[in-house]
Amino acid sequence: MWLSQVFAIDICAYAVMSNHYHVVLHINSADQKSWSDTEVVERWQRLHRLPQDFGAADEQTRAHGIRLWRERLGSVSWFMKSLNEPLARLANKEDGCKGRFWEGRFRSQALLDEAALVKCMAYVDLNPIRAGIAVTPENSDHTSIKARLEGRDRALASLADAPNVERFRLPVRSVDYLELVDWTGRRYQAGKRGRIDGTLPPIVERLQRSCRRLFMDEMRHLSRHYFRAIGQAESLRKYRDYLGQSRLKGLLS
Repeated sequence: MWLSQVFAIDICAYAVMSNHYHVVLHINSADQKSWSDTEVVERWQRLHRLPQDFGAADEQTRAHGIRLWRERLGSVSWFMKSLNEPLARLANKEDGCKGRFWEGRFRSQALLDEAALVKCMAYVDLNPIRAGIAVTPENSDHTSIKARLEGRDRALASLADAPNVERFRLPVRSVDYLELVDWTGRRYQAGKRGRIDGTLPPIVERLQRSCRRLFMDEMRHLSRHYFRAIGQAESLRKYRDYLGQSRLKGLLS
């Protein structure tokens, strides 16, 4: 959470499991561009020591360094590096061992539209329920949904109806998102009824209309249906063309 106060990156959702974690991130380009050079240097210093000769460097060298640090402070790769390295060191120290801690580099998928963002947030928040280690969202330890329910969400990206927030807001109201997570979590578990048989919460109806697959099929197998990116058909077509590819997993036509 502390890293989100340093980087120009908002944490939208997270779930920490026994041997891995999931996180949904938003690159806040507006914040990144608005920082003064002095603020960029101050933020970078919270993570790394400045070069010894930085203070005495000429203007061009200093400008190059600040430009590079500004770019890195808005990079998901540098955010994940800054998160994973300390975790690996702490775990190795605790276990009294050395060497690689993580199996490999993190896997990331671009979320191309608002529907993809909201679905992915709910998918991440419901990881403990889907894995069978929690029964309800409020009992799902180490998740952003529990943090939101308990009012420990100041470091998280704000939902659409949060008061007095000037930063990035998520495109969903609190009541709609909580209803989405609750309804979907019930559907994951056999024998637990949803809101009303035969009807869907309004937000689920909207999200289901935004994709070609049924909503629960998407939510049960979100990571399997897509690879590079998640989004509606039109968003995926634009992303496919941007990449210069002829095909993109998740695009049904």
